[in-house]
Amino acid sequence: MRPYLDLLRFVLEHGVRKPTRAVLPSTGQRIDAISVFGYQVRFDLREGFPAVTTKKLAFRAMTRELLWFLAGDTNVRSLQADDVHIWDEWADADGQVGPIYGKQWRSWETPNGETIDQIARVIEGIRRVMEDPSASEGRRLVVTAWNPADLPAMRLPPCHVLFQFSVTEGRLSCQLYQRSADAFLGVPFNIASYALLTHLIAQITGLSVGEFIHSFGDLHLYTNHVEQARQQLAREPYPLPRLWLNPERMRLEDFTLEDIRLEGYQHHPPLRGEVAV
Repeated sequence: MRPYLDLLRFVLEHGVRKPTRAVLPSTGQRIDAISVFGYQVRFDLREGFPAVTTKKLAFRAMTRELLWFLAGDTNVRSLQADDVHIWDEWADADGQVGPIYGKQWRSWETPNGETIDQIARVIEGIRRVMEDPSASEGRRLVVTAWNPADLPAMRLPPCHVLFQFSVTEGRLSCQLYQRSADAFLGVPFNIASYALLTHLIAQITGLSVGEFIHSFGDLHLYTNHVEQARQQLAREPYPLPRLWLNPERMRLEDFTLEDIRLEGYQHHPPLRGEVAV
């Protein structure tokens, strides 16, 4: 995970302090961020699963959230039933968070009232490219969560807005564009989530994994996380763990928490940081 540590170091060394609209729930106080615009990291997924080792990754919560997105769900009740509360701050009294990622990924609404399952279309496109490497779909394996018509109804506009797959020499790679990224709390979670998504889709399409490339717009470190970031930079990272997926699962809809686990995950003690909302 040295690319992630390099990211933290870059923000600390080159970032500009800016005011934000975010507040700390514990105090209601606004908080500043140290921000850079434009950055990219790359992870070769063949070398191991990119789980941060200089602190503990909440792997179970990350996995459950991704399965929630893939199910097209936009109500936090099912997450809460599995003791995952990462969306609670944005949910209304009924548990709804509006037409966020799951809605856009699995049932994007068209002007004529139909819906588009972007994930299913991408999987179909990947299979066509496997059959014919010159297929036009090869450069169109794109999923977007940024739906301008639905933004006003979303409790939180998408931060990770668009991702694209590429099939090259039997390997599946993924690039994510993230418009806004919390370098300490969010980015390790996002890296792991999209690496896992790449592994899942690679398995069901019969491909090996390639790279995960993470491209950022506004990459920031909230000022209440600076000390924790410095602690991470002082820690020596452990070797990357390996990801195990149940080989019997060949549809995204069939994966459960029990079908996905990390093996050999060594990590330093957790580092706490209050989320700004």
